Amino acid sequence: MLNMEVHHHPNVEKKGFREYFLEFIMIFLAVTLGFFAETFRETVAAHRLVREYAVSEIKDLQMDTAHLRQYRDYYRYAAGNVDTLLQLLSAAEPGKVPTGKLYWYGLFGGAHGNFTPDDATLQQIKSTGSLRYFNNEVAGAIAVYDLLCRNMANEQDVDGSLYGEVRRCRARIFEFRYNEKANDVFQANRSGVSRTQIDSFINSHPPLLTDDKSLFNQYAEMVRSRFLRVHAQHLDTLLATGTRLITLMQKNYRLSE
Repeated sequence: MLNMEVHHHPNVEKKGFREYFLEFIMIFLAVTLGFFAETFRETVAAHRLVREYAVSEIKDLQMDTAHLRQYRDYYRYAAGNVDTLLQLLSAAEPGKVPTGKLYWYGLFGGAHGNFTPDDATLQQIKSTGSLRYFNNEVAGAIAVYDLLCRNMANEQDVDGSLYGEVRRCRARIFEFRYNEKANDVFQANRSGVSRTQIDSFINSHPPLLTDDKSLFNQYAEMVRSRFLRVHAQHLDTLLATGTRLITLMQKNYRLSE
């Protein structure tokens, strides 16, 4: 006769609803606290990153605005002189205008310069998708400044081809060495142009290569088509936008000026 052992299953105490509910609450709280802790960590990290970007971007913008201010002032001055040239040619035949005036005011038909933004930080902000960390006001101002910079680059590209034509036409009218003298007077007085030096050059009556009316008309039309005054206005808009962006970043991220 075989002896058979009978295995009895241990009695497992059943948990009540209360115990299950408490366990659920504990798990839920642990997950929720973990989520909030991670969110807080990411928020702190994002705030630190934005502040670092803001500091770097302000430095870039300060370089940009300094360059823009000089560039804008140069184009304003050039546009004023070009306006005078066009008035002189509208009022009289080229041969009846003092040659010194034609040299001086004609010089600025060939005004040229390029603005290249210091955009290393801006490109990094865009490429990493970090623009979303900035508040709406600052992010919007960054986007506007970036758009204006790209528009300026396109405008400079268009003007670049016309600039070459202007220089070639100018070389058929004005003798190089006297053009250089006029340019030397301007460059020597960039910070504050001396009227005495300008008048001295004008009264020296440098000779022209030609006073052909059709050639002067061609030069005047090309110079007018460059819209130097409009370009100066666009530079002024870009300068104002960059200056405002600096102020916004300093204000929003509590950065000293």
